[in-house]
Amino acid sequence: MKKDMVTIIKKEFARFFGDKRVVFATILMPGLLIYLIYTFMGTGMRKEMSTEEGYVANAYVQNMPEEFSPALSELSAEWKPVSGEELEGAKTAIQEKEADLLVIFPEDFIARTAAYEVTSGESAPNVEIYYNSTEAESTKLYNVMTEMLNAYEASMANKLDINAGEGVYDLATEKDVTGQIFAMLLPMLLMTFMFTGCAAVAPESIAGEKERGTIATLLVTPMKRSSLALGKIISLSSIAILSGLSSFIGTMLSLPNLMGSAKSGMNASVYVLSDYLLLLGIIFTTVLVMVSLISIISAFARSIKEASTAVSPLMVVVMLISLTPMFGGGEKSLGIFFIPLYNSVQSIHGIFSFTYQPVQVVITILVNVVASGLFTWVLTRMFNNEKVMFSK
Repeated sequence: MKKDMVTIIKKEFARFFGDKRVVFATILMPGLLIYLIYTFMGTGMRKEMSTEEGYVANAYVQNMPEEFSPALSELSAEWKPVSGEELEGAKTAIQEKEADLLVIFPEDFIARTAAYEVTSGESAPNVEIYYNSTEAESTKLYNVMTEMLNAYEASMANKLDINAGEGVYDLATEKDVTGQIFAMLLPMLLMTFMFTGCAAVAPESIAGEKERGTIATLLVTPMKRSSLALGKIISLSSIAILSGLSSFIGTMLSLPNLMGSAKSGMNASVYVLSDYLLLLGIIFTTVLVMVSLISIISAFARSIKEASTAVSPLMVVVMLISLTPMFGGGEKSLGIFFIPLYNSVQSIHGIFSFTYQPVQVVITILVNVVASGLFTWVLTRMFNNEKVMFSK
């Protein structure tokens, strides 16, 4: 019995480790994928939260104490004093990302903190700091200013408060917050949903037909090979789109609950009908590209298992591409929208972050249609090649 068991173990090990593609997909790829994704995400998030080198913040201050002037002047910021009548204008500038910070000290701040008695039961002098959490420069300056005041508070034995009032000190709009969170999460999720839907149906339809031998029946029929290829891709794309849309809608509906909509300020209603229509166009054409690519790969495979293994590296590429918006910033060159899949990620990010140009989305959709047409032509040629379609 023991000998038989060892024989079976050796047989299974030989079968598994004898197939390099299965070894790569099963053992090497998961660790590689996690390492690459987490590395890209970590680098991208650090870049997202970092400020430009040499950036000088635009900050406002009211009632700045002379004792704080040297410390504030050392920060990378240009401080502009504002009066009471100018406060609303300063807040609006921060909200519209034209300024980074507003600090309001109480009048006679130093004297009031020195005279304040913690045991008196009265409210301590309160310093108000207004910022915009969707801007890295504003958030960084806010954190530095808060740390500075906390250090001063510790030296004064808790004789002041920071943002202790009932006001809203984060001036980021609902649109900015929604755009920041959706643009950070949804490009990767949406590309993953689309690819998963395509990978679930394409290998079965192409490699599965070869494995079962039914592809031969289709190929001997009078229909044109181009019609066969188009029929496969259009039907598979429709199924993949339904799968991807289902996952996408579920994600859109659940994200506010996941993030805590009341506190996070997220609201998907900030997107208008045209945004969703453009997004739908990108989704449809991107799925066409993915299905046609996976169909080509599957046509080379002899079985569903082999096709699924061969498609795995493409999944790595798609997921890495979906992380590239984290490294973006500034004006995007039109040239990048001529690269299939990469253009889709950039356009999806642009729509969710409200930074897209209509010409970018149009180019993306047209390029995806042309690319899927080219891949369909390649698949047609493969259907005409008996060595490919009847390989053993």
